Amino acid sequence: MKKFFIFLLCLFIIGAGTVLGAAVGAYKYFSRDLPRIATMKDYRPALVSQVFSVDGDLIGEFFIERRYPVELSAVAPVMIDAMLAAEDDRFFEHQGINLWSIVRAAFANLRSRGIRQGGSTITQQVVKSLLLTPERSYTRKIKEAILATRIEQSLSKQDILTLYFNQIYFGRGAYGVEAAARVFFGKPARDLNLVESSYLAALPKAPSFYSRPDRARERQRYVLERMAELGRISDGQLTEALAAEPQFHKPVDINQTAAPHFVEFVRRELEKTYGADVLYKEGLRIETTLKLERQRAADAAVALGIEQYETRQRSADEKNRVQAALISLDPYSGSIFAMVGGRDFHESQFNRAVQSRRQPGSAFKPVIYAAALDKGYTAASIIVDSPLVFEFGPPRHRTLWEPQNYDKKFMGPITFRKALTLSRNVVTVKILKDIGIDYALGYAHALGLEGEYTHGLSLALGSCGVSLLNLVKAYGAFCAEGVYAEPVAVTRIVNRDGVEIARNQPRLVAALSPQTAYIMTTLLQSVVEEGTGKKVRALNRPCAGKTGTTNDVRDAWFIGYTPDIVTGVWVGFDDLSPLGRNETGAVAAAPIWLEYMQKVYTDDDPVRTFRIPDGLVFERINPATGYTPQSRAEPAMFECFKEGTQPVKYTPSPIDSVFSN
Repeated sequence: MKKFFIFLLCLFIIGAGTVLGAAVGAYKYFSRDLPRIATMKDYRPALVSQVFSVDGDLIGEFFIERRYPVELSAVAPVMIDAMLAAEDDRFFEHQGINLWSIVRAAFANLRSRGIRQGGSTITQQVVKSLLLTPERSYTRKIKEAILATRIEQSLSKQDILTLYFNQIYFGRGAYGVEAAARVFFGKPARDLNLVESSYLAALPKAPSFYSRPDRARERQRYVLERMAELGRISDGQLTEALAAEPQFHKPVDINQTAAPHFVEFVRRELEKTYGADVLYKEGLRIETTLKLERQRAADAAVALGIEQYETRQRSADEKNRVQAALISLDPYSGSIFAMVGGRDFHESQFNRAVQSRRQPGSAFKPVIYAAALDKGYTAASIIVDSPLVFEFGPPRHRTLWEPQNYDKKFMGPITFRKALTLSRNVVTVKILKDIGIDYALGYAHALGLEGEYTHGLSLALGSCGVSLLNLVKAYGAFCAEGVYAEPVAVTRIVNRDGVEIARNQPRLVAALSPQTAYIMTTLLQSVVEEGTGKKVRALNRPCAGKTGTTNDVRDAWFIGYTPDIVTGVWVGFDDLSPLGRNETGAVAAAPIWLEYMQKVYTDDDPVRTFRIPDGLVFERINPATGYTPQSRAEPAMFECFKEGTQPVKYTPSPIDSVFSN
């Protein structure tokens, strides 16, 4: 008997040792190469990058997973209670695994001959979400249990809950409780009530399955009843919550609401610079130059201008609708205040303010005139507005080009100023021929006006392809004393750790002398006061600008500026259809510019004038001859000259003889 007892004891010891050895071996086997998460600092989930206006308004978000990290203290206590009741009511009692839940799930899986229940604690769900693949296998469950116990040893319960509430998926692209609260109910997680909390707590079990409201409501009932059973809510609260309907927030895509073309412009630029992973996962804070009030004014002005155009033209073609674009920026820093790339971002994401290359027509003339001012011309130079014919090609195949003025008339000898004021095409062609195409193109490039150029005299009439953004930038040099600023949309970027990773300073390029720039401003002021831009005089403050219309009326432009802001407007069809009779830049584009600028300025804003640089003089001239009056009976006006270029007395101009035919 004693020997038998000793035999049984040895057998037990051997068996226990074998089981223990097998357990240790299994533990070592399944523990090999397991991932680690030792501290909360190891938690680096994908976060939402947010875009803000200059005033701090949220205008855009970029993400793959919509997630906003929050501390547990920023979550409503009732939401925490609801999630614990739904997912793991013994969370604060176990050490990572709940043996009773595992046994219950195991029997259920045996009955179904497959893995149907997991019995996972919140800690295990954190492990599965952060450290393991989502495969459903016993091997994965064993690894999950091992990691869960490790995490419980290295992290506090509060830390584990914080991980859980920031990581769990609720559906509708919402990762974490803060995103879920915003997406479903339009509020932060700290403000969730019982009805909202119980509804959200119902979703993580199977977000796609519970995407149907009836299924979610059924699961919500279970959550509420469990909360009552656990003493987290009273019977009265249970009854009231079961009778209440959740008040859902209507989803709003901020990217397509506040400033869609601008936000997309920022997205493209940043993805090009930093790459998709950084932009969509690293939770950047992107601070921009956009002023939301000005953007709203721009949107309204473009919408009104399009409506007025369609009323005039009785346009009702839904398949081919007129488009318009607007850019407004600070000429001294390049900061973009507002950007409209088309009539409706939902219909077309193509940004006509940036991506489109259209012929600027007469809006290109100031480039020619600026070049001429540095080639011996003055604002008082006389050029003859008279017929001009050019012959091209060999004798047998010769073609003729006869540039025409918009009104098909000729005015004879006129001043340089008047020629630009009235946008005389023939005079501009003569000036370009005199100064040279290469010289003029050099000035265009100096102004940062990159485009698709043809090497011909039709360049004088704007026969090139430029973007609205580039043209506005070039006009900024006239305003800012000859210096243009590269357009800037983003001023500062901060990463998820609060570290500034980028700060953009203005990039300034000296393109013209301050004297040439100022004379150009006075010329463009004349366009507004007496010429094709007269409609914008209603702004009632100093401004300068130029209309632009292509010969076939396919494009209408107005680019103008005050001492503070330079703004450009384009109107046209994407398929290059003509805008219609009389739809010039003055009719189609200038009113949009005026509507916007009138909203930008208030009666309280001080009226500023353009600064006059040194090196200029003002002399009285006879506007008919361009020279100083010889008697008091002659008409006279003050004209602006660079020192040393002002006329003294009337003598025949060499230009008169060059362009007399």
